[in-house]
Amino acid sequence: MPDKINLYLVPTPIGNLDDITLRAIKVLNEVDVILAEDTRTSGKLLKHHNISKPLQSYHIFNEHQAATKLVDRMNTGETFALISDAGTPSISDPGFLLVRETIAAGLEVNCLPGATAFVPALVNSGLPSDKFVFEGFLPHKKGRQTRLKKLAEEERTIILYESPHRLIKSLEQLKEFLGDRQASVSREISKMFEETVRGTFTELVEHFTKNGVKGEFVIVIEGKS
Repeated sequence: MPDKINLYLVPTPIGNLDDITLRAIKVLNEVDVILAEDTRTSGKLLKHHNISKPLQSYHIFNEHQAATKLVDRMNTGETFALISDAGTPSISDPGFLLVRETIAAGLEVNCLPGATAFVPALVNSGLPSDKFVFEGFLPHKKGRQTRLKKLAEEERTIILYESPHRLIKSLEQLKEFLGDRQASVSREISKMFEETVRGTFTELVEHFTKNGVKGEFVIVIEGKS
């Protein structure tokens, strides 16, 4: 492991615990401390791969306070790996602030390639994947309608994340603002109950109203024609 890297961002499996690279396992075994969004969730992954390193909590509620202290520790020579509960850190997960502070301090950051939920969802959707825009989660209240109006004019394929208790409402609002477009909804990617459902917003609402809503979701939407 190069001495000059102070902070590694290490993608973790979004479902199957074996969906991790050999390099990621190597890095996690060699850093001094692993920063984890939820130490209990990450502890299961580390145990599965026989990785025994100190775990420290780093999440959305403490990242502002923790970032400066972590950079100070990097300046003393400690090396860190940041992991999220699933997927790539800073993609709809904590990480951006720590990366920014680390770079501002003149230290080195390296992000490993690996799992991100929206990529398999996009490729599996059957919608154009040569040009796309990733929006993450829509605003819950303030600015939501403004964002939906802007997305209505987007010509590229649109990718959103959504939680189970907001899925049907979001699909209905997308239909209202974007029209009854073709879309794809993927859930539980690489897990036992993985599912991708394709159709219009109307058909998707009917499907999930009838069959129930469980898991975490990626919505892929055709762009404005």
